[in-house]
Amino acid sequence: MTDIDAAAASPAGKGLRNSAIGLLSSTIIGLAATAPAYSITATLGFVVIAVGLHAPAVMFLAFFPMAAIAVGYAQLNRADPDCGTVFTWAARAIGPRTGWIGGWVATLAAVIAMAYLAGIAGSYLFLLFGADGVAAGHTWTTVAGVALVLVMTYICYRGIRISARLQYLLFGIEATLLVTFSVVALVKVYTGHAPAGHLHPALTWFSPFGSGGMQAFTTGLLLALFIYWGWDSAVSVNEETSDRRHNPGRAAILSTVVLLGLYMLVTVAAQAYGGVGTKGLGLANLATAPDVLAHVGQSVLGGTLNKLLILATLSSAIGALQTGILPTARTTLAMATYGALPASFARMDRRFATPSVSTLTIGGLTALIFAVLTYVSQGRIQADSILSIGLLIAFYYGMVGYTCAWNFRKQLRSGGRALLVEGLIPLFGALVLTYAFVESAIQMWKPSYGYTSFHGIGGVFVLGIGTIVAGMAVMLAYRIARPQFFLAGRALPQAPELAELARN
Repeated sequence: MTDIDAAAASPAGKGLRNSAIGLLSSTIIGLAATAPAYSITATLGFVVIAVGLHAPAVMFLAFFPMAAIAVGYAQLNRADPDCGTVFTWAARAIGPRTGWIGGWVATLAAVIAMAYLAGIAGSYLFLLFGADGVAAGHTWTTVAGVALVLVMTYICYRGIRISARLQYLLFGIEATLLVTFSVVALVKVYTGHAPAGHLHPALTWFSPFGSGGMQAFTTGLLLALFIYWGWDSAVSVNEETSDRRHNPGRAAILSTVVLLGLYMLVTVAAQAYGGVGTKGLGLANLATAPDVLAHVGQSVLGGTLNKLLILATLSSAIGALQTGILPTARTTLAMATYGALPASFARMDRRFATPSVSTLTIGGLTALIFAVLTYVSQGRIQADSILSIGLLIAFYYGMVGYTCAWNFRKQLRSGGRALLVEGLIPLFGALVLTYAFVESAIQMWKPSYGYTSFHGIGGVFVLGIGTIVAGMAVMLAYRIARPQFFLAGRALPQAPELAELARN
């Protein structure tokens, strides 16, 4: 029996509604949390700039470390279906300090991403209705973004079932429209109705060789890793999922596979239609790279139908806001349940069976950070903060891979399936992400990286590494102030001990 198996023998109840959703709903939550429409439109152009025609190869290869970590999530969830995920698993297998930092980084990554997506949602809401001038400003997009965050917070507060139903609609819209765009683009390419510069897909696109060297390929790979991030939301709602030891892990793996298919289709279609030129519809056009599908989509679908792609991106951003609040509130719920955060974060709404304080805090903090950063920096720090998330993703996803291999280390000696799925596959994902973390940090150190810099150091580096360092400082301060809650030096408590912690 592993460290986690032993600790999870009598899982602690937190008040969440058991078996509230099934495998399909869990998978949809994992898919929606990645914001596929927004992620691909904001990333694809920069991947093409880095590697040219080999963008499909990069998208394909980026899938493997993500899928490897998803396997690690599935194995750890099977042993301990706890909504704290990285926090709980790392704390039990390695130690409370490691778990606390993992929980902090996962929480801050989600909040930073949501603070950025709130601006995207606010802007695209006005673009949908043709108010391009308003969408380009900051005042009304901030108001709209804050309002959307508050609405999504309220829906998350009302319970996971209503949240899951909304995700069926939002993800259904964006997936349908992305497939429609791709099919129409490929049909026009093969029927001769695509503009000059279009290309016919070729097998060489799927080869990583000839992509411009190792540095160019690594840059593209790091960008592509970002678009797969978010599927772990399916595991964070494990305590509310039917067959909670197996379905959440299955949902995580299914999410990555569906994302692979969707991203490959869109990448090939957009590249075939627009080409990889640096002007016009070319995907390597730096002027249109931040929103490449909106630019190409206007030619593919026409002015009126292009509104559908705007709707897809809007649905994507709103869906990611909701599926960001939902799992993050459960991470802080778990941290509070086990004493690593103040007990108030573990309060539950009895009617809706949701973490009341955690949900409202995460939603309110997201709205506050979004509004303040927009006002202070006019979006420059926000842009750098979203770039810094790559470091945070690599950090806590990598931690899960290492935690899985360490937790099941005794079973690995038996070889066979256990060695593969509990050891080698998660460890492979962790090693790739560690490399991505180090390589990203080196590039982000440069003052020219991103939109801001501080005393000759890139603002993206300061925000990313600063978030991790700040977490360590907060952890130490909390340990000094409330040592009885931090549980330093011993395993996380189980149900009989939780009541005593709550009384203290």
